[in-house]
Amino acid sequence: MSVQFWTWLLVGLTFALYFGIAIWARAGSTKEFYVAGGGVSPLANGMATAADWMSAASFISMAGIISFSGYDGSVYLMGWTGGYVLLALLLAPYLRKFGKFTVPDFIGDRYYSNTARTVAVICALIVSFTYVAGQMRGVGIVFSQFLQVDINIGVIIGMAVVLTFALLGGMKGITYTQVAQYCVLIFAFMVPAFFISMQMTGNIIPQIGMGSKVEGGAFLLDKLDTLHTQLGFNEYTSGTKSTWDVFAITLALMTGTAGLPHVIVRFFTVPKVKDARKSAGYALFLIAILYTTAPAIAVFSRTNLIETVSNKEYKEIPEWFKNWENTGLIAWSDKNGDGKIQYVAGNALSGKKPEYTDARGANGERVVANVSDASNELYVDRDIMVLANPEIANLPNWVIGLVAAGGLAAALSTAAGLLLVISTSVSHDLVKKQLKPDISDKDELKVARIAIFVAILIAGYFGINPPGFVAAVVALAFGLAAASFFPAIILGIFDKRMNSQGAISGMVVGIVLMLFYMMKFKLNMFGGGTSADWWFGTSPEGFGTIAMCVNVVISLIVSRLTPAPPQDVQDMVESIRIPSGAGEAHDH
Repeated sequence: MSVQFWTWLLVGLTFALYFGIAIWARAGSTKEFYVAGGGVSPLANGMATAADWMSAASFISMAGIISFSGYDGSVYLMGWTGGYVLLALLLAPYLRKFGKFTVPDFIGDRYYSNTARTVAVICALIVSFTYVAGQMRGVGIVFSQFLQVDINIGVIIGMAVVLTFALLGGMKGITYTQVAQYCVLIFAFMVPAFFISMQMTGNIIPQIGMGSKVEGGAFLLDKLDTLHTQLGFNEYTSGTKSTWDVFAITLALMTGTAGLPHVIVRFFTVPKVKDARKSAGYALFLIAILYTTAPAIAVFSRTNLIETVSNKEYKEIPEWFKNWENTGLIAWSDKNGDGKIQYVAGNALSGKKPEYTDARGANGERVVANVSDASNELYVDRDIMVLANPEIANLPNWVIGLVAAGGLAAALSTAAGLLLVISTSVSHDLVKKQLKPDISDKDELKVARIAIFVAILIAGYFGINPPGFVAAVVALAFGLAAASFFPAIILGIFDKRMNSQGAISGMVVGIVLMLFYMMKFKLNMFGGGTSADWWFGTSPEGFGTIAMCVNVVISLIVSRLTPAPPQDVQDMVESIRIPSGAGEAHDH
């Protein structure tokens, strides 16, 4: 049976399951809509958190970035997993004990200020929209390939599906849908890894296979290093980033993780504080399964790509290449006219994506308009590596369809969680808490659903016009969260003297600084700039660390120069940290 059949079958079955769960668990109250009624078990919450966390960036893009960046890509592994440890130990239990619905709710009450709440809402919207843009692009990539439609049409289809999930169930529906999505995505990620590891190294465990010997007696990583140097690339296992930039990116991703509103809100869905700790532990274990496998998939896919494509004639190229060529995510331009794909270091295209014409070249390839002067003839979008990996390795068609279903599960689960954060920030923290305190439950739910609808339109626009690869866009969202939320939350828990003036000043300066740097060096606004112009040699992905430090310094200085918080707020901070009686959550 064809790839198309298996894809439709597996995607159709998983979607039927998601929709069934969303209808079964639809929210009837604001508490169910925002925090699933606060009655989710630790294991279910751990699975839902893992699915919420492992987005298109984790499933689709992370292994793709590692496959092209090699050692430098390890910052994503260290930052994202390390951040989860930070979140589980330092934040989750205390925030659950505080007992509110959202991060802006915590900040508004802890800093006894509607101004602080409004600033937190704005920060939550900026972080969530940046993050969701990456998810929508991931959805578009999967739909465009497996439904054989343009990537923009793929994004629009994804918008409709995510909207249905989020509108129907709120957090209650999303939580139980995400439990199912975790099962689908982890199965879809691991099955091809087992197959390819066995195929290439004779060892079924990919983490061990990556360090094993291949046919010919060489170690796989040594073989990949040799392939790289022969083509003019740096050795795969050596890094090019400075030690400082590696540290800055890792810390920005870690602290950004601990400040992400859509992840933090998951800890409000469990009944007790100890359940928050348990679910964080479950989530960390479930996340580690995928994160320890991603480097192996990166190595397998990179090796297979080079061996099946480099220096091969177009007419000998496997069918997978021609299939992906139609999506505009892989391209070849025969610059020297020898009919062979020359894959060497350098940019094949002058633009970000291939601009195809309808014409066909002498070898039957799609003609690309925006070629560069470099001798490299092959352009590969990093985001296709995990999805194309089973096809490159010539695995059975059902495995290819399974990976499509897994990619969609990863992107849709996170997109739905992010949309919920956006809607609750508007309906609960802006409308209910500030603009219209006497609004009824029913009307508040209406506002939340309208906010989701508007949010999905904006997210879809950014999915169609993304500022970069999925993981790169998502990394910027973590930088924004690190620069704005992390200091306000951590100081709010551990520093009784931190007041509203300090927190507001820090958040505003932190997020404005991060936005400016991101726009200048990532989006090339304000005159643009190259890596030689980076401040302190810090990449945009790592600048969240500097912006966060500035936030902390300003928060501490301003809070010490202004009056202390009211005594009842200081007492509340003290009570959040007291472990005795921590079995129960208390509302303040």
